Amino acid sequence: MAGHPLDNPIWESLASRHQLLALREGDVARYPAEVAPFLGVVTDGIDAVAAIESLVSLGDTALLLGPVPSEPQGWELKPLAQLAQMVCPAPIEEPDGAEVIELTEPHHADVLALTALVYPHYFRSRTTDLGRYFGIYRDGRLAAMAGERMGMQGYTEISAVCTHPDFSGHGHARRLLAWLSNDNLGRGRTPFLHVSQQNQRALRLYERNGYRIRREIAFWSLTRSA
Repeated sequence: MAGHPLDNPIWESLASRHQLLALREGDVARYPAEVAPFLGVVTDGIDAVAAIESLVSLGDTALLLGPVPSEPQGWELKPLAQLAQMVCPAPIEEPDGAEVIELTEPHHADVLALTALVYPHYFRSRTTDLGRYFGIYRDGRLAAMAGERMGMQGYTEISAVCTHPDFSGHGHARRLLAWLSNDNLGRGRTPFLHVSQQNQRALRLYERNGYRIRREIAFWSLTRSA
């Protein structure tokens, strides 16, 4: 019996919503490095050494969620964390606040500057190719943003929910989270996200805004060890 698509979100996203972005070799697929560092496998424990060597270049690191291949010779498969995978099953009360706008090409430099400051590990030069991104500007500056990353039939991942330190404490992240979550629910797509269980501030924010932990999901890195 097939598992739930959220149990293997990277593979499911690359096999569906992001199929045109996928770099794929058999039962392994990844995003281009300039889009995202994520790689997925069709199921846990497969022997995929040739595919991985083809898709992950020397000096690159791939990140995986959930299923992983058997550890290829010459590579290090390292557990990074057990993340909380959260879903939002019902609409969220949207707080009043500043205007939410879609972030498009004219805003790209501002997006990269904000994510480089507060969300540097997972946002790349073409990450905005993955979905829609929205933000709030204050005094001509991008104060906060949130966007869509992975997705598959009926589900959209909410990602890059972040606020510039100069504008924290004004509820911008909460407003963007509620706005984008409700927009996806209105489109028939359940929002989901991943967050470190060590980040209690973020966990509390999401729980106060209707998100519930669905499961723990393992987060891994895969790098060439020699």
